[in-house]
Amino acid sequence: MTLRFRKYLPLLVAGLCFCTPNGRADASGTCTLEIHVDGIRNEKGVIGAAVYNNPDGWPESNDKSFRHGPAPFTGNSGTITFKDIPPGDYAIVAIHDENKNHKLDKNFLGWPLEGFGFANNPKVLLEAPPFKAALTHVTCPQTDVTIHLIYK
Repeated sequence: MTLRFRKYLPLLVAGLCFCTPNGRADASGTCTLEIHVDGIRNEKGVIGAAVYNNPDGWPESNDKSFRHGPAPFTGNSGTITFKDIPPGDYAIVAIHDENKNHKLDKNFLGWPLEGFGFANNPKVLLEAPPFKAALTHVTCPQTDVTIHLIYK
């Protein structure tokens, strides 16, 4: 191996990380992200999720999320599907919007009145987990994430 080739070996190896199992780079942006939400306490309202590609607005500003939206459900679980997501890292939050007002309702102390949860199901004490704690790597063709709702 020549010295010249060795100089570029790390770049070649790094490039391999962006390939699909069949060896072709996947920059199509046609990944599907399915967010499975469970632990829903009643059949009122809808479930909703927001997907963030940076910490700006995390986790409460839908306007600053990469994608967000509601989905109907039955029983104590449901699925929210986002199509055409580029591969990459995203933080995800889900809520049970019982009154369909498109936000997580809180009491006068700021305590959530509706169910909420995050990708990776981190432990939640008095505030939302940091952005990095809810990061999920999305790959093509589909990535599935399960979020267990918390009711305080």
